[in-house]
Amino acid sequence: MYFKQFYLGCLAHASYLIGSDGEAAVVDPQRDVDQYIKEADANGLKIKYVIET
Repeated sequence: MYFKQFYLGCLAHASYLIGSDGEAAVVDPQRDVDQYIKEADANGLKIKYVIET
């Protein structure tokens, strides 16, 4: 199980990358999606889901 929070202080916006078994979901993504893609690649994950709350 993989879990990482991304926090953008100036907007008080938290988002998350959650993964398991090579698949991942991004919860409440920020506009800059490259950070999620890089983090997923570095941890052997493929983003399959995006969840907006």
